[in-house]
Formats: sequence, structure tokens, C-alpha cells
Amino acid sequence: MPSVRRNRWFGDQDQEILRLAVPAFVALVSEPLMLLADSAIVGHLGTPQLAALGIAGTVLQTLVGICVFLAYGTTSAVARRIGAGDHRGALAQGIDGLWLALLLGVVLALAGIVFAPQAINAFNPSPDVADHAVTYLRISCFGIPSMLILLAAIGVLRGLQDTKTPMVVAISANLANIVLNLLLVYGLHLDIAGSALGTAIAQTAAGVALVVVVVRGARRDGAKLKPDLPGILASAQMGVPLIVRTITLRAAIILLTFVATALGTTSVAAHQVAFTLWNFLALALDAIAIAAQALTGRALGAGDVAGTRSITRRMMWWGLWSGVVCGLALWGLRSIYVPWFTTDPEVRHTLAAVLLVAAIWQPLNGVVFVLDGVLIGAGDGRYLAIAGVIAFVLYVPLALSVLWLDGGVVALWWAFGGFMLLRLLTLVTRERRDSWLVTGATR
Repeated sequence: MPSVRRNRWFGDQDQEILRLAVPAFVALVSEPLMLLADSAIVGHLGTPQLAALGIAGTVLQTLVGICVFLAYGTTSAVARRIGAGDHRGALAQGIDGLWLALLLGVVLALAGIVFAPQAINAFNPSPDVADHAVTYLRISCFGIPSMLILLAAIGVLRGLQDTKTPMVVAISANLANIVLNLLLVYGLHLDIAGSALGTAIAQTAAGVALVVVVVRGARRDGAKLKPDLPGILASAQMGVPLIVRTITLRAAIILLTFVATALGTTSVAAHQVAFTLWNFLALALDAIAIAAQALTGRALGAGDVAGTRSITRRMMWWGLWSGVVCGLALWGLRSIYVPWFTTDPEVRHTLAAVLLVAAIWQPLNGVVFVLDGVLIGAGDGRYLAIAGVIAFVLYVPLALSVLWLDGGVVALWWAFGGFMLLRLLTLVTRERRDSWLVTGATR
């Protein structure tokens, strides 16, 4: 009897989901931890340096974030070929992704170096903050090629059903980043330039480490290492819809912050804390989405439609219950963590109301993240782009109506939940149909 119950409630599919999701979560968490370490180290230099880090970091994260398709698209393509038994083709596809990442990285790095003053001045900072921000951004831009190569290499390994190696490299890079920042900022007295240089070196080392792993696999399976123009162009074409999808998500978040800022100081302060927590919980839910990308691509590559349906439904339950746990933790532990962020009674009162709304939406968020990952794994980027545009267009009047009607930040978070609901409706509509279930080594 015990064995039957174990198989019913926690079977092979669940073990495989956890095998991929847990290391992915650790790797995902490492990125905000790296940013926190940079902020702590730079913060002791002075307020202008800390403000500069915030502005330059936003520009840098935007440039790199738009290219997240290098990880997502590569995961899908590689996983499909793995499912079809074409290991050599999978690694060749991964190598094409690495070359594309290098080319994009060089272009974005040059653009960032040349246009750094204009990008920073768009935030209208004070002159001393602007000088520090331009310095940080220009030095950091030298690391953009490595950052994008790192994304592509992570995508290759996820497609190969390996999330442990990226986790180990991410932890190592975090530790190296802290040591290098302390050495360069305080040991060699390079100020904020030392922080930028240390982070760039750590990320470059991480990128090189994962590229070595991918190249070794390619050589072992006899895959080509030289750049293949048709393959690179195919990877770029596959990434365009995912770029559109990513832009719609970022635009929704920017609009959320814009409206919260317009509602006043207390509102934006409460919003900032709530969104920081929401973003952290999103990493936990996104880890399941990463497992969904890898498992869906592999199943469809193997021509297993029934298996794809089965694992999709199972991951939807994982997303739902993970969201329930995240929501309960967000609301139930508020008395413990809220004092870490603010001592202002008015902000705390507003924050409590916002957190209740954010907690209520977590189960829905979990399902949205999973279905997003499933369709990315299926290579259904075109639909995701269209659905993203539709959800954003309908969300804009929701968010702006809060401002027009002076509804307050709590109403704004209900509107943001509406955006996630719109995403859920478009994703569930797609999942229930068969048009995304395209089998074979390529879509």
C-alpha cells in the first residue's frame, strides 16, 4: 500500500521535474544575490556610487534581459533533437547559439560603450552620479559578450537535461564576484570601476567554464565547432518572437512602476518592496518553467504527444501548488520580513494590503509560468509573442485607469493581477488545442 501511494502522489515525472527545477532555482537565485553583493560593496563607497549602480545596472540588465531568448530558444531546439536521438545535431544547434550570442554581444557591447552617456542621461541624474554611472556601464559593457554566451551555454545544457552544471558555475561565479569586488574596490581602490570590472571578470569566467563544457560535448559527439551562417540565422529567426514576448513583459512591469511612482512616495515605496518579493518568488516558479522547457522539447522531439500532454498537466499542478505555497509564505511571514524593508508605519500599512493581493495571485502566476515554459519548450514562440501583445494592450487601460481614477497602489496590483489573468487565458486556450504539439527534431 505505501508504494502505491508513493507512485500515485510522487511518481517518476515528479522526480524528473524536481531534478531539473531545484538546481535551476539555485542558479536563478544566484543572479539577484550577485546584484545584492554589488550593492552592499558599492553602497559603502557613498550615495552617488550606489545611485549610479542602480541606473547603470538597469541599463545593463535591459540590454542583457532582451536577449534571454538565447537561453530559452536554445533549450527548446536542443531538447527537441535530444528527444529525437540526434545528439550531434543537438550540440551543433547549441554551437550555433553560442556564435549568435557572441555576435550579438559584440554589437551590444560596442553600442553600450559608445552611447553610455546618452543612456545614463536619459534618467536625468546629478552630474556626479552620471559620471560614476557612465564609468560603471562602459566597463560592464566589455562583459556583455560573455553574459550572452553564458545565456546560450545555459540553454544548451538545459536542453541536454543538465541544470546542475549551470548551478555549480553560478555559485562559483557568485563567490568569485564577491572576492574580486572587495579586492578591486577596496584593495586596489578602484572605486565603482572596480565593482564593474570584478563582476565582468566573474561573469566572463562563468561563460568560459560553460562553453568549455559545451565544446567538450560537441567534440565527443563529432559536432562542428566552426560558425555556420544558416544555423546562426535560423537561431536568430527563432529568437525574434521570444524577444517580442520579453518586451511585452518588461513593458508591463515598467508601466506598473510608472503608475506606482505617480501615485506618490508611500505608494511607490510599498510597491517597490512588494515587487522585490514578487520577483524573488517568480524565480521559484520560473524554475519549474525551465523544467517545462526541457521536458516538453524532449518529449516532442521523441514524437511523444501523449507524454507531452501528461507532463504538461503534471507541471501545471506543480505550478499551482507551488504558487499556493509561495502565496501563503508571502502573506503568513509578513510580520517577520516587512520590518527589514521599512520602519514607516504608513508604508507598512499600505504594504500589508498590497502583499495580500500579491499573495492571492501567486497560484495563478505559478500556472502561467509553467504554461509559458511549456510553449517555449514546444517552440511556439510566435503564439507567445501574439498573446503577449494582446495581454499588454488590454492591460494598459487597466493600469492607467488606476491613475485616472486615483485608485491607489492596491488597485494597481489588482490591475497587474489582471495582466497575469489575461496571460493565463491566452496560454490555457493554446494548451487545450493541438496546434502547438508539433513533433520531430525541428519545429
